[in-house]
Amino acid sequence: QVQPVESGGGSVQAGGSLRLSCVTDGFTWGTGCLGWFRQAPGKAREGVASMKCDSDRYKDYARPVEGRFILSRDDAKNTLYLQMNALKPEDTAMYYCAARSGRYCYTADLLQPSNYNDWGRGTQVTVSS
Repeated sequence: QVQPVESGGGSVQAGGSLRLSCVTDGFTWGTGCLGWFRQAPGKAREGVASMKCDSDRYKDYARPVEGRFILSRDDAKNTLYLQMNALKPEDTAMYYCAARSGRYCYTADLLQPSNYNDWGRGTQVTVSS
């Protein structure tokens, strides 16, 4: 079982940047997928950015963050990153890292929370106008 651990959240003004990190010790590269999700108060959890962890390494981004957020992974550190640029107040949410380990990930399911079985506790991102 993988226990993702997130860090890097904080408070920034609109237009600023933050980089979230997620340590994924125990995750075996070669299959499965990793992703970032977010949940604002009163709203459902939604996918932000995810990647397949096979040789494909395909990445998918939610439309509201496309062109502003960048997903990357450092294999040596077992860490997934989310670089968030040009932040907007509507990006304010709790951000969660999730893993689907040991099973194939379909591209169409990459941003679906129900596709993931291991979740971190989250890190808060607050963007002020």
